[in-house]
Amino acid sequence: VQLQAFGGGLVQAGGSLRLSCAASGRTISSYVMGWFRQAPGKEREFVAGINWNGANTDYADSVKGRFTISRDNVKNTVYLQMNSLKPEDTAVYYCAAGADTIVVITMLAWYDYWGQGTQVTVSS
Repeated sequence: VQLQAFGGGLVQAGGSLRLSCAASGRTISSYVMGWFRQAPGKEREFVAGINWNGANTDYADSVKGRFTISRDNVKNTVYLQMNSLKPEDTAVYYCAAGADTIVVITMLAWYDYWGQGTQVTVSS
């Protein structure tokens, strides 16, 4: 499955962005989908994940209450709504797909397919 993330940009602190991850080549309905991010000089980290039907989600503590992950299996797309953005949210955001599980897996190694990333920059 090929993944393409888009929707990043420059936003002021307190603002919102909605990232999208469009999949092609295979339906994502059998995959757990995740969003990860990597800031300059830091390791890539888990942000949010959602299981195949959206019944289970998980978030990094740093984004709980501000970010919402969702999916539309008919459109083969996953979304990340980001509200109340902070400068520390600045990073390249990646979407990823992995074998589905009952609970969302936060480990990078679980995910087999990765998109190219989209830059999110939050100014103070």
